[in-house]
Amino acid sequence: MQWAGVGMWMAFGLSACSPTKTEIGNLNVIPQPQEVSQDIQAPPFVINPQTGIVYPEGNERLQRTAEFLASYIKEATGITVRTTTEAAKKNSIILAVDSSIPNKEGYQLEVTSENIHLNGGSESGVFYGIQTLYKALPLTKNKQVSVAIPVGTVNDYPRFGYRGFMVDVGRHYFPVSYLKQIIDMLALHNINYFHWHLTEDQGWRIEIKKYPKLTEIGSIRPRTLIDRETQTYDETPHSGFYTQEEAKEIVKYAADRFITVIPEVDLPGHMMGALVSYPELGCTGGPYEIPCKWGVFPDVLCGGNDRTLQFAKDVLNEIMDIFPSPYIHIGGDECPKVRWEKCPACQAKIRELGLKDTPGHSKENQLQTYFMSEVGKVINDRGRKMLGWDEMLEGGLAPGATVMSWTSVKGGIEAARLHHDAIMTPIQFLYFSNPTYNRIKGTKSLERVYTFEPVSDELATDEQKYIIGTQGCIWTEWTRDSLKMEWQILPRMAALSEIQWTEPSHKNFDNFLKRLPALLTIYRDRGYDFRQDIYDVNIDIVPAPDEGKAKIALHTFDDAEIHYTLDGSVPDVQSPLYTDTIQVNKDAIIQAIAIRPQGISQISKKEIGAE
Repeated sequence: MQWAGVGMWMAFGLSACSPTKTEIGNLNVIPQPQEVSQDIQAPPFVINPQTGIVYPEGNERLQRTAEFLASYIKEATGITVRTTTEAAKKNSIILAVDSSIPNKEGYQLEVTSENIHLNGGSESGVFYGIQTLYKALPLTKNKQVSVAIPVGTVNDYPRFGYRGFMVDVGRHYFPVSYLKQIIDMLALHNINYFHWHLTEDQGWRIEIKKYPKLTEIGSIRPRTLIDRETQTYDETPHSGFYTQEEAKEIVKYAADRFITVIPEVDLPGHMMGALVSYPELGCTGGPYEIPCKWGVFPDVLCGGNDRTLQFAKDVLNEIMDIFPSPYIHIGGDECPKVRWEKCPACQAKIRELGLKDTPGHSKENQLQTYFMSEVGKVINDRGRKMLGWDEMLEGGLAPGATVMSWTSVKGGIEAARLHHDAIMTPIQFLYFSNPTYNRIKGTKSLERVYTFEPVSDELATDEQKYIIGTQGCIWTEWTRDSLKMEWQILPRMAALSEIQWTEPSHKNFDNFLKRLPALLTIYRDRGYDFRQDIYDVNIDIVPAPDEGKAKIALHTFDDAEIHYTLDGSVPDVQSPLYTDTIQVNKDAIIQAIAIRPQGISQISKKEIGAE
């Protein structure tokens, strides 16, 4: 892979006395394509109002993709280009499907000075190719420059077929309009599955016509815990749900961007929203109250009640009418068995099934496996696949189940050894709403995500194929608005995308950081509220006891200009300029800022005790 930054080309128009600067982009984008070759010395492909995006006549999906590319070019450069079915000899971006490309999500891009040819293994491959073109463009709108793509080739395909991101709308509801913005964010990062967590103890968010009370009652809570330490509540009702038509609207919006929406109805635990609405579904019959705080609650669906099982089947049949996804997520996590242990109906069902405690699985855990298996039959009968969290392993896996491994990578490893597909989404690396890991700042936060390897070397070669992908997650207990949502997601989604897309042999964190500024420019242009501490100065202190000193190294991900102080005073542009490692032999307070055209970073600070 050849690295080159955004360059400038001096292009001469009709008048030799009137040179026009042309800003050239870079085909090395995020996620890093598998193979890139570019010639920044050759005359580039210049985009102008006469440029045409050509798609095959009669192919509606490529027509829509051409229109997306035109909108991206407009967004980045301010230039309006044409979409057309008429091929031209020059100044065209030509989109096509080439069935000989082995990976259907793969694409091949050839850029010459005269034309760009983009061929995909399918229409989805072409779509990922236009994402690369979009991210390769320099942001030039409102500048008096021309814009160009460098001459070169890209041969690209995804490492994993499953590249997911989950948003929980059960704890806090987000409107359809904002979910569409999230879907656009996923498309930018080549993510192809939107996991939509629709039901929770604190709120049921999807209309089920056979059970209208689920949204009439279960979607509303009277107040919400807003401070864990003081146990303060906001005393404001929280509500909201999606009609089936709104859900279908989301499904279509995502499908237009080659993203599949996976619905999750979490059961048999996390079901207080349902129990409040229909108390007869629980072991005690209630009365129940919808929780206004966070956690795991003892009341769950009754595992021995045939009516409850029928409820689950009815709900999932309506869900499958709405969502064409090959996967239907039914949760299975955090289901306490304290009610089941004392429930006459659950114990009777356990006796009926002949379940016994074993060294690996309690009879109540096995009852959950029975419950999930029965639900899974409904899913399988409709040609879908059951997906659930790794607690499903506790009672033995239901046939055909795909495991989403969140507690650690161990669940995914166990599933793969059982020859079940698994998706890695461990809390330690890919839960972007985890308060502990959100305290990690700057590039170290990104590095924690980037260096995660989904395919464990504990697996044998023939077992590794069962790790079909990986996914990031946002849980919304403490996420009430788009500001917090985006602060948690970005720019870590960029690191996630490179785990999902790029082969490990083509990954390099330092190189990733060099490519990151161009993507951050797109974030700013789109108005995303990404974490600003990415711009802060990193302070590395290395003790040097043999010399009686400590060594201080300062750096930023984009090699910005750094100014610092050692006496505790606030640094500014007049403070000493950092040029090389600083040595100190006494106590000091190092404070540093980075200077960029768009402004000054926050102050980074560390105290040093020389020894």
